[in-house]
Amino acid sequence: MRRDLGYYWLRLAIYLALALGLGTLYYNVGSTYTSVEARSSMLMFVASFLTFMAIGGFPSFVEDMKVFERERLNGHYSTGAFVIANTLSSIPYLLLVSVIPGVVAYYLAGLRDGFDHFVYFTSVIFACMLVVESLMMTIASVVPNYLLGIIVGAGIQGFMMISGGFFRLPNDLPDPFWRYPLFYIGFHKYAFQGLFKNEFEGVRYAYNEAGVPKVMDGEYILRVKWQVEMGYSKWIDLLVLLGMVVVWRVLFCVFIMIAEKVKSGSMTLVSSIPEKQKVQVMVNPVATPSH
Repeated sequence: MRRDLGYYWLRLAIYLALALGLGTLYYNVGSTYTSVEARSSMLMFVASFLTFMAIGGFPSFVEDMKVFERERLNGHYSTGAFVIANTLSSIPYLLLVSVIPGVVAYYLAGLRDGFDHFVYFTSVIFACMLVVESLMMTIASVVPNYLLGIIVGAGIQGFMMISGGFFRLPNDLPDPFWRYPLFYIGFHKYAFQGLFKNEFEGVRYAYNEAGVPKVMDGEYILRVKWQVEMGYSKWIDLLVLLGMVVVWRVLFCVFIMIAEKVKSGSMTLVSSIPEKQKVQVMVNPVATPSH
């Protein structure tokens, strides 16, 4: 991984540039009520588009799959060992890609004070990166073509993104497809709501209404403006994201085993065809070539 510039290092450079762009665009957004929209938009961009760019590593995922298939045919590698090794080896790089741009964007924008809030912010980014990588590895086990795999991955993430509760509020999502099940099975719901709780819960914003100073608390913003589910804490949202990582990795392992069985069955079927039924091309050594 460290030798492939496009695998993580180029992505780190792009994420860092985007983080600088976000940080300067939302530089020191302030702590008044008018900053709520700006904070929400920035958090949406982080949860959606920063993680969306993980599809750029798909060609490297396909190459990993090709190496695994060769090693598997030689009997040197089991499916479970490959899935576990692939997961563990990617974690340090994803932490790097999450923390460094996260520091730049978080503190330039002046998001909520407190180191614990920053840790949660980067933890959600890291979990989302893991989810997207697990999704793309699952796609790579089924779709070995670079372009087609990127299109499929982008399409799946696009559907999850627009049904995540930001572009269209949860109560306004149409049934049955967009709200049930897509809103609940997509990772953007839990990323958005976890980041919003981390930013607004327990905070009070001052504003003026007809010249009269008033105060609005963060819980009201979460419940009314963004229709966030307040029955559980932000840590549950993070745990759900990590649970999705496990689910996608298990699916990745299952799809690999299914693909192996399909290939094995195809080879067995071909080898079982009688010799008389196989097409043979005979070469006549005395034939004169046509001019």
